[in-house]
Amino acid sequence: MPNTRTPLALITGGAQGIGRALAQAFLAEGWRVAVLDREAEALSEVTAEWATSACLGLEADVGDETAVARAFAALAAWQARDGQPDGLDLLVNNAGLADPLSGPLETLSLADWRRWQDSHLTGAFLCTRAAIPGLRRRRGAIVNIASTRALQSEPQCEAYAAAKGGLLAFTHAAAISLGPEIRVNAISPGWIETGPLQKSAHRRAPHHRPIDRTQHAVGRVGEPEDIVAAVRFLAGDQAGFITGQNLIVDGGMTRTMIYAA
Repeated sequence: MPNTRTPLALITGGAQGIGRALAQAFLAEGWRVAVLDREAEALSEVTAEWATSACLGLEADVGDETAVARAFAALAAWQARDGQPDGLDLLVNNAGLADPLSGPLETLSLADWRRWQDSHLTGAFLCTRAAIPGLRRRRGAIVNIASTRALQSEPQCEAYAAAKGGLLAFTHAAAISLGPEIRVNAISPGWIETGPLQKSAHRRAPHHRPIDRTQHAVGRVGEPEDIVAAVRFLAGDQAGFITGQNLIVDGGMTRTMIYAA
């Protein structure tokens, strides 16, 4: 058995984008990290690239109850194999359909509506439910990755906005139900540039126009490290008196008043 317990994080949607940046950061800080993702190609790429026994790749669709149960069983087996005690320190519910555009509301099918809800909201519920025993053992934390689209909108994003809005409500409700052992918070990112963190077939270099930068009060588009810093804070002891909250990380865009010229 190891002399000390190594902290463990489970990051859903962790093979690309913000999730990938989070997994890299926690691995670099000495955590054991389980990356859960439904994209087999992206998952294979990151686990091969990192090539460390401290990282476990779990292929699963978070909206599938059976797949989530299977993934948590594999996580427990991995921990036991490496002599780690039961428990989980951090769950980041980050998975979800990235495209916010669902098309005209009058033609949006029920099946497509449910796809957005399942990927963001049902997935967070299933993973949270499965993680509760382990989080309680270690007095861990949950961070849900929502979106500023839960707070403001552009046309034809109803399914995405509703899913993210539901995730914010789920956050404060779960914080009350699961405290004091488990803290639950959300982060609502704005525009975060994740092009370089996609799987190789979809990777792209960032290109931002001057207007893209100046519409942010801080003068730039967001970077994955901005979200990493926020998750790191909410997961740590310095945030021990913070639960049920939504931290907006958007460079000030939701505070900007815009009038048509």
